[in-house]
Amino acid sequence: MNRVGLRVDVDTLRGTRVGVPNLLALLARQHIHATFFFSVGPDNMGRHLWRLLRPAFLLKMLRTRAASLYGWDILVRGTLWPGPEIGRRCAGIIRQTAEDGHEVGLHTWDHQRWQSRLTRLSGPELESEIRQGYEALSAILGQAPDAFAAPAWQVTPEALTILEQFPFRFQSDCRGQAPFRPVIDGRRYTHAQVPTTLPTYDELVGVSCTAETYNEYLLGLIQPDRCNILTIHAEVEGGACFNQFSDFLQKAAQRGIVFTPLGKMLPPDNAIPEAGMTRKTFAGRDGWLSYQEVEGCGRNE
Repeated sequence: MNRVGLRVDVDTLRGTRVGVPNLLALLARQHIHATFFFSVGPDNMGRHLWRLLRPAFLLKMLRTRAASLYGWDILVRGTLWPGPEIGRRCAGIIRQTAEDGHEVGLHTWDHQRWQSRLTRLSGPELESEIRQGYEALSAILGQAPDAFAAPAWQVTPEALTILEQFPFRFQSDCRGQAPFRPVIDGRRYTHAQVPTTLPTYDELVGVSCTAETYNEYLLGLIQPDRCNILTIHAEVEGGACFNQFSDFLQKAAQRGIVFTPLGKMLPPDNAIPEAGMTRKTFAGRDGWLSYQEVEGCGRNE
């Protein structure tokens, strides 16, 4: 069977309020279940605009036509006034996601803060960031979230150590090849990682393909002899690229591709291998990403 683990990142208020209901309806029609990772704190994503001073980020914004892809409300959110608290405004949508049978995990409390300040946050600040999100999402769901996914695939050994305090069934904090348990500088972590293995829309369009050829290109990357884990974004595939994503699912079904939540991509506990985690740059993205070391373990650059 050609299986794909489907991960949905929900980073913003509009992604939660508009993109998630669109995706829930589409996935229900296709009888597909996925894993949704919610940011539940303030939507301050507009504060990323300062990154336009960095050539790689500016190029990505121009290449993906970010204003039309995400919308100006997302691009300026939290710049002139504090961003709205997503979980408080969209609790019903988040609960509906779980009621529809999808796995629901925590993305973060404040996505922009994690992505821009992770390496500068102290241990207590990191713990507060995670705990605020965990408690808010638990209160919304009436139970603990299934998993955690670090924003922008950026995580540090210190953050991994703190995350071990929480009863997540698994984490999805990095890019890589297949599920594994991290070993960094001799320290073994108990939470298994389910890494994203396929590139995202914004990494491919304008680099390896056009928007028009994206679906066929991505389908060509899905192979039965590998672990296929795809991340989409509620703001993109649930918004401006909704019709394109619907077409992608139809074409995938014609090829016998089956989508499943990430938790079902995990092998039995005793069959999950160990691997290191490192940092590396990734084509189409600005900055570093956490990445599974395919050969060897215990090194973190």
